[in-house]
Amino acid sequence: MREDRRWGLSVSQKKELWERWKRGESSQDIARAFGKFRGSIYNVLSSSGGIPPSTRRRSRLALSLCEREEISRGVAEDRSMRGIAASIQRAPSTVSREIGRHGGRATYRAAEADRRAWDHTRRPKPRRLAVQRRLQKLVAQKLSLDWSPEQISGWLKRRYPSTEGMQISHETIYRSLFVQARGVLKKELVGG
Repeated sequence: MREDRRWGLSVSQKKELWERWKRGESSQDIARAFGKFRGSIYNVLSSSGGIPPSTRRRSRLALSLCEREEISRGVAEDRSMRGIAASIQRAPSTVSREIGRHGGRATYRAAEADRRAWDHTRRPKPRRLAVQRRLQKLVAQKLSLDWSPEQISGWLKRRYPSTEGMQISHETIYRSLFVQARGVLKKELVGG
């Protein structure tokens, strides 16, 4: 086994992987080009539903690390929420939620709060069909009866009107089917 098979892909390799995927190369061909196992290429592709992830960037509305540092200084100086909010030109409710969300006044730390907030915005989130086994089985059953994703989505909304975890959009079903002939439903449809 070649030494480079054990390590992940660099940012530039991931960019090239997505370019090759868009051109229609198979995961096997891409794996061979990088000297990687096909499974590691599949994991990258399936993690975002076979669609290249967009570049992550902070929302202009999100607190910056500098603002969080100012909140931390204000907490250390025992300033009021309104005082801290005025210093960063944000609403007092924003400051209050930020402090509460990250441990309260006693344990608030700007760098940790910033890291957790960045991690929380990570996309894609775990796919509902991958996590909700009951929902996965229902969708697979309906697909095996030749229902369209639109019909399944509508049926789930009517059948489980107050259970958000048992509802899914038709786009999500299509995306799940796309990945690897494609997706989390494959095992269920094949009978596994």
